[in-house]
Amino acid sequence: MKKLTTKNAPEAIGPYTQAIRTWNLLFTSWQIWLDPKTMKLVDGWIKTQTIQVCKNLWEILQNAWLNFKNVVKSTIYIDDINNFNIINKIYWEYFSFKPARSTIEVSKLPLWALIEIELIAEF
Repeated sequence: MKKLTTKNAPEAIGPYTQAIRTWNLLFTSWQIWLDPKTMKLVDGWIKTQTIQVCKNLWEILQNAWLNFKNVVKSTIYIDDINNFNIINKIYWEYFSFKPARSTIEVSKLPLWALIEIELIAEF
């Protein structure tokens, strides 16, 4: 098992790491709409937040020499299921391979985020 981190994605804000590689799989921790340079939340609503989350995940994947085509499973947590269609439009721009996915509406996310995504990718 190996911890993987990059300065191109937000540092962990708790007792976890950005990603763990085990055998031929990469597990990412959740990503929200933090700007990795400032560690501050990006301005905007669901569209802007979703784009920033995908950018953060891209950087974590790139650090492991992977891309979105390597993703086998994603889990999306959202605070409002009414944003589902907006998220899908942006999501498919990044995940054209269409991995397995779960989308779950939750009551609250860290730092009042509207969306949070975590991934499992294969080497």
